[in-house]
Amino acid sequence: MSLWTLFVIAVGVSADAFAVALGKGLHLRRLTARGTLSLALAFGLSQALMPVLGWALGRQFRGFVTAVDHWVAFGLLALIGGKMLWEAFTGSADDAADDADADAEDGDGVPLRQLLLLAVATSIDALAVGISFAFLDVAIVPAALAIGVTTALITAVGVVVGHRAGSRLGKPAEVLGGLVLIGIGVNIVLEHTGVL
Repeated sequence: MSLWTLFVIAVGVSADAFAVALGKGLHLRRLTARGTLSLALAFGLSQALMPVLGWALGRQFRGFVTAVDHWVAFGLLALIGGKMLWEAFTGSADDAADDADADAEDGDGVPLRQLLLLAVATSIDALAVGISFAFLDVAIVPAALAIGVTTALITAVGVVVGHRAGSRLGKPAEVLGGLVLIGIGVNIVLEHTGVL
């Protein structure tokens, strides 16, 4: 897998984190380095660990699906991308973020319990991506690091932009992330079937 494709996947799976970070930034009374870094580190670490877990699970089943691994990868990426599109148009992700926000009043930071819940909730897609990485022989350590660092940076940007500009970018980020992941899944199938 090329570095560019890996970067695009990292941006795609971090779209949920970006959307939540926008919402959190909007609710912060005061933008602090501590609050921004706590979200960025929690989301980045969670997004880095989930693909490793998914990759380990995928390696266990790889021998059974080698002949159709590209279809499995496509199915997982299309499912994740489709879920992101569904949430963008139905508002499901916003409802989950609002439920988490209800646990804490607006302030200068995010409570630890809420931070952990949001980090895990926004990184479930990365688990499925990790499973597809196992079928595609992707080197998991650099891939997980790339996803984690990209997510941390995008989260920090999301908090700052959310604090300054509001939540107008949440839905477009989800739509773009979903379309990107579906496009990568299609590209994998086309490459493995010899079309490209």
